[in-house]
Amino acid sequence: MAGYGYEVDFLPVGSGDKSGDAIALRYGEPGSYKVMVIDGGTKESGQKLVEHIKMHYETTHVDYLVNTHPDADHASGLEVVIEQLTVGEVWIHRPWEYAEEIRHWFKDGRITDESLANRLKDLLAHAYRLEELADEKDIPVYEPYAGAKIGDFYVLSPDQDWYLELVPQFNKTPEARSVNMAEAVTSFGAKALEKIASWIDEHWHIETLSEDGETSCENESSVILYGNLGGRGILLTGDAGIQALEKACDYAENLGVDLVTSRFIQVPHHGSRNNVSPSILNRFVGSKVGQGTTLTKGSISE
Repeated sequence: MAGYGYEVDFLPVGSGDKSGDAIALRYGEPGSYKVMVIDGGTKESGQKLVEHIKMHYETTHVDYLVNTHPDADHASGLEVVIEQLTVGEVWIHRPWEYAEEIRHWFKDGRITDESLANRLKDLLAHAYRLEELADEKDIPVYEPYAGAKIGDFYVLSPDQDWYLELVPQFNKTPEARSVNMAEAVTSFGAKALEKIASWIDEHWHIETLSEDGETSCENESSVILYGNLGGRGILLTGDAGIQALEKACDYAENLGVDLVTSRFIQVPHHGSRNNVSPSILNRFVGSKVGQGTTLTKGSISE
């Protein structure tokens, strides 16, 4: 599509364990771009998002604002975006609206629908605050369940039934810390790159990922988005885990979408080994090539 393009900008959020997402995306043709914000990180990174959009996108309007899941380092910065820019649509999950449907999952038989709704609003305070701000500014609020379409993006996961099964487990699953490649390079310095490359070559045949990695239920509830922009596939995964990615791959197949052809794929949860497995990588990246294979232009997705 002549003149049609996109850009995806990941802004840094926090450091170490406190590294959420703050993503700005612009796509379309000159003069008719759409702007989407997917997560806003902390309040500090939310301010940087606002400045980035004003300076580089030359607009004060966001067409679609999406919160993938309610963790503070993904949700709180979106408050700044809503407060300082105009927003066309807000997309967040609102489990407090389903207290009657999910109350049976909670062990406390004395809990009422109202008290459960209030408990969820407190637990997911940053997400609930987004709804409050949207209501104050008369911005329509929608829920991003599988099958919904946000601009040119399809929601692949979660579906509503599974999401409501996850909610009672929020704040109960401990997060295992892992060191990803970026952290390793930062820790050991650029000179480590040569040793890392050598290690990869020597251990190419050894699989270090497992099929049973676990992450929090909040992470599993992450919105997974797929868009085809000008013939180029983009997959955005938030902090989704193995279960969510499996469901997203299944849903994509039902849509007739081949995720392996995606031009841009966000590795979930900043590369945590707990969030992906060999079989999942095969489904949305492609099978691992043999050691020594020479990649040609026709053998990779462009």
